[in-house]
Amino acid sequence: MRVAVVGATGLVGSTMLQILEERNFPVTELIPVASARSAGLKVKFKGKEYPVVTADVAISMKPALAIFSAGGSVSLEWAPKFAEVGCYVVDNSSAWRMDPTKKLVVPEVNGDVLTKDDLIIANPNCSTIQMVMVLKPLQDNYGIKRVVVSTYQSVTGTGQKAIAELLDERSGGKGHGVYPHPIDMNVIPHIDVFQDNGYTKEEMKMVKETCKIMGDDDIKVTATTVRVPVMGGHSESINVELKRDFKENDVREMLQNMPGVAVIDNPTENAYPMPIHAYGKDEVFVGRIRRDYSQPNTLNCWVVADNLRKGAATNAVQIAKYLHAQGWIK
Repeated sequence: MRVAVVGATGLVGSTMLQILEERNFPVTELIPVASARSAGLKVKFKGKEYPVVTADVAISMKPALAIFSAGGSVSLEWAPKFAEVGCYVVDNSSAWRMDPTKKLVVPEVNGDVLTKDDLIIANPNCSTIQMVMVLKPLQDNYGIKRVVVSTYQSVTGTGQKAIAELLDERSGGKGHGVYPHPIDMNVIPHIDVFQDNGYTKEEMKMVKETCKIMGDDDIKVTATTVRVPVMGGHSESINVELKRDFKENDVREMLQNMPGVAVIDNPTENAYPMPIHAYGKDEVFVGRIRRDYSQPNTLNCWVVADNLRKGAATNAVQIAKYLHAQGWIK
C-alpha cells in the first residue's frame, strides 16, 4: 500500500509518521510530501529513508491513501487532485470540515457515517475531538441540551515556531512574535482570528463541528479558547446540561467504558487528568466529574488529551485504519 503524508516535515506530519509506525499500518511504500523547498530531504520510516517529493510527483505515484497536514489552502488545492486518481484523503486542516458533502469523523463517535464513496474525509479540530469523545456517551444515555467549554491549549497546537518561542522566552529571550503577546508566564484568550461576532475562529469551530459530529444541530455550544504556556496537551473545562438527570457514578462508568477514554477521578488522592499525563498517549482523559448544583441535570468535568496525537495524528490514522478494515484501501 502506497501512503502519502502531505506535510510530512511538520510537527503533526512527523507525529503521523510515528503513529503509522506504532500502529503497524500496512505501508509498503511511504511517500513523504512537502513544499518544493523541502523536496529531496529524507524522512525515516520503519528503518528506511524516503525522499520528500512535491504533491504533483506524489499524485503521479498513485497512492492508495493520503493523510494531509499542511494547511487549509494546500488541502483545498491538492486533496481533490489526489481523490481524482482514486486516492482516499484524510485531511487534518479546517478546509473541508463544514463542507456538507464531506464527512467529519471521530471513529469512536461517528465512524459509521463513512461510505466507500467518501474519498475526502475531514479530521476535526483538536479541541473538538477530545470533547466529543466525552460527550458521546452522555448524548447516548441522557441527551445533551447545552455545552459550555473553556480550553487551556498547548503551544504545540501552533507548531514548532511556537514551541521555540516559549522556550526562548523562558530562557530570557524576547520570542519571535508568533503570538501577539508573550506566552511564557502568561495566558492568551485568543486562538485563531476574531470573527464579527466577537468569538475567535477556533471557538466557532468547536461550536459548529460538535453539532456536525454528534449529528444534532440542537445541541447548544459556547466556547472560550485560551493558549497556555504548556507543551504536551490541551485541557478543557466542560459544563454539560443534560436532558435527563444522572448519577455521578453511572457517568464515570459510562465514560470508563467508552473506547479511547480513560477516567482519572479520585480527588482524595489528588488524582485528576493533567497534560503531563496525556503527553505521548492516545487516550482522552477525564476527571473532576461532579454535579453542577446551580441548575438541574448539569455536569462539570475536566478533559485532557495530547493534541498532536488523538487531537490530530492518531485520529487521522484511526480513520485510515477504518477505511482499511472495510477493505476500501489496500
